[in-house]
Amino acid sequence: LTGMNEDENKEVFQCYDLQGKKLYSTPYGNPWKDSYPETRTTPTIEGDKAYVVSGSGEVVCLNIADGSLDWSVDAGTKYGRKTGNWGTSECPLVYDDKVIYSPCGDQTTMVALNRNTGEEIWKTRSLGNHSGYVSPIMIEYKGRKQIVGSTATTAIGVNPQNGEIEWTFDNWGERYTGTPIRWGDIAPNSALYKDGKIFFCHGYNINGFQLQLADDLKSVTCTWRTETLDTHHGGYVLVNGKIYGSNWINGNDGNWCCIDWETGEPNYEEKWTDGAGKGSIIAADNRLFIYDERRGWVGLVNANPAKLDVVSKFRIEKGSGPYWAHMAIDKGILYVRHGELLAAYKIK
Repeated sequence: LTGMNEDENKEVFQCYDLQGKKLYSTPYGNPWKDSYPETRTTPTIEGDKAYVVSGSGEVVCLNIADGSLDWSVDAGTKYGRKTGNWGTSECPLVYDDKVIYSPCGDQTTMVALNRNTGEEIWKTRSLGNHSGYVSPIMIEYKGRKQIVGSTATTAIGVNPQNGEIEWTFDNWGERYTGTPIRWGDIAPNSALYKDGKIFFCHGYNINGFQLQLADDLKSVTCTWRTETLDTHHGGYVLVNGKIYGSNWINGNDGNWCCIDWETGEPNYEEKWTDGAGKGSIIAADNRLFIYDERRGWVGLVNANPAKLDVVSKFRIEKGSGPYWAHMAIDKGILYVRHGELLAAYKIK
């Protein structure tokens, strides 16, 4: 995992065994120094290597056996990155021989670096945008692969072989009437994808939308929009044809929602009780695991499209700061992060 050193002036890559013993800690990059300066990348593991992107836009490859640094490229400086108020907040996509990163700005939008050396393989044209806070995903449709990502204002589809931007969609900064929306240049969530359909959701009353890819992957059309689900930055999941996540009422509050994947029609929008609000979500075995960002409630929820069906919950009372890290599950263990706290819970 990633974190900060004791002086909070360097991001560090850390490894723990499954009993929680620290094995090593390696400084790898410079954090974002302005609003919310903590680390904001999750390592992407491929083989015996880990890839991370610092808050300053450094793309780094480390050896997971001992944490030694294989290579580091100050890609933020090299490509003249432009960011919003919260720096570079991206997890690298590793595909084939490439590590994908989105510096945005006036030189390029997205770049591919050689995963073994850090050398440039391709870079896209510039859209003139600053970056969002989105990790790109790889999708496949009609036998072709495509990278789906987003700048601050524009969703994009990129050819992974040559860096050609094959389509763009930027009609989310208006609420159907042409009236600009405040905070319309903040994109904090990666896409959901299934069967040629792409869902994005951006919070701040910008709401969500589903796109249909053309058969040649060269264009998209908007199939529906939702005013129910506008996830702030906690992500969303697709389970049995339904999208689950929390929405944005204000910076401190939001409800939990379920909408239909095919139509966008709402199934429910409900408040989580006991002072819990919006937060992050993951899914496993037809269950939802939700994490309240304000007070640290962790909830086990049935994927029931009729209601917010909370089975049980407990509260994280250690650590500090907002509860923003997304949880993870592996081999029946739920891993939960809260600032300096990392905890493991048996759920099998």
